[in-house]
Order: sequence, then structure tokens, then C-alpha cells
Amino acid sequence: MSSVFSVGSINSLTASDALNRARDMNQRASGSGIEMRPDEPSFTDRLKDSLDSVANAQADAAQLVQDFETGKETDLTKVMVGQQVSSLGFQLTLNVRNKALSAYKDIINMPV
Repeated sequence: MSSVFSVGSINSLTASDALNRARDMNQRASGSGIEMRPDEPSFTDRLKDSLDSVANAQADAAQLVQDFETGKETDLTKVMVGQQVSSLGFQLTLNVRNKALSAYKDIINMPV
């Protein structure tokens, strides 16, 4: 059996088909009575809350360090745990950003 299409055209057909299917699914979802739940936070709200949480953890860790340096806080364990929580939150945020950028680049590089 001979192939009429090249590999590149098959890949572009696949990407085109995927975009068409996504568009069709979106149209069906908007017209099928599926309701958006206004009481649930949106992705943007959840992302903002997560970033605010990381920023607050970093601010709390910085305050604990400053309090330890000035003698207001004497528990070194509490200071170190606060710094680790802050560091882990920042690393998680950085990894999520890297994954999102990688996915964005993959989508941009898809043949149309």
C-alpha cells in the first residue's frame, strides 16, 4: 500500500484535527446546558491565591530570620522550618512555571 501523504502532512492533519475537535467540544459544551459554577473559583483565582500563599510564606520566613537576628525569636528550629517551607513553595512555583512554559512552547511549535 503506497502512502499519498508525507509524515509532515500527517502530523499537521493530526494537529488540525485536534484543534477542530477541541473547537467542536467547546461548542457542544456551551450549547448543551452544561453550566459554569460561579461559586467555584476560576483557574486565575486559584493561581493568584497560590502565588499569594508563596509570597506570604517568603515574607513570614524573612520576618522570622529578622526576629532571630534581633533576638526576638530564640527557636532556631522554627526559623529553619519557616525557611524550608518558603524554599519549597518557591521551588514548586518555579517548576509549575517551567512546565507551563514548556507546554506553551509545544503548542506554539505545533504545525498548523
